Amino acid sequence: MIKTGNPVISIYTEMTPNPETMKFVANKLLYPGKSIDLPDEESAKVSPLALELFTFPFIRSVFIASNFVTITKSNYTEEWDDIIPTIKQFLKEFLEEGKVIVNDEEVARMKQESTNVVSSDDGDVVKRIKELLENYVKPAVEMDGGAIQFKSYEDGKLNLTMQGSCSGCPSSMITLKAGIEGMMKRMIPEVKEVVAEAE
Repeated sequence: MIKTGNPVISIYTEMTPNPETMKFVANKLLYPGKSIDLPDEESAKVSPLALELFTFPFIRSVFIASNFVTITKSNYTEEWDDIIPTIKQFLKEFLEEGKVIVNDEEVARMKQESTNVVSSDDGDVVKRIKELLENYVKPAVEMDGGAIQFKSYEDGKLNLTMQGSCSGCPSSMITLKAGIEGMMKRMIPEVKEVVAEAE
């Protein structure tokens, strides 16, 4: 008998600049046009997928975006080669069963809305910063399995939050200083410095 309904899911992995983080890409949209960083089991309550992933002892944090999940492993655990097949099989089964990936109502309740979205309260400089982040920075960092969110801007100092593979990644600071800070200073002269905090 031919099974109809859910299509066959395939998952492939991509290395990220962070050696502790691996990007698992699916042939299905997981969280279209959005992303959510779940740095611990407590924050994972909004995502049935992340909650189940946290039952694996080697998983330290989970980041879910459009068509991929970025997983950061505990640095003292197994090598990626040993755990990738397990995670791929788990994700394949979870997605083929059509289970809920992220509960948007819970996310809204926790007010974890993207801070890159321009709001009417934002000043002119903040609006321009958020537009640059959304249009130029976001697509590039998502390629590496991460995200960067606007945190605050005051007196020329721009604070950003690093998520997914960007959080704790050795090369993300170089990207931040050489890439993002350079671009911000060129495009928005009011920005004098860019600093990042890992969530």
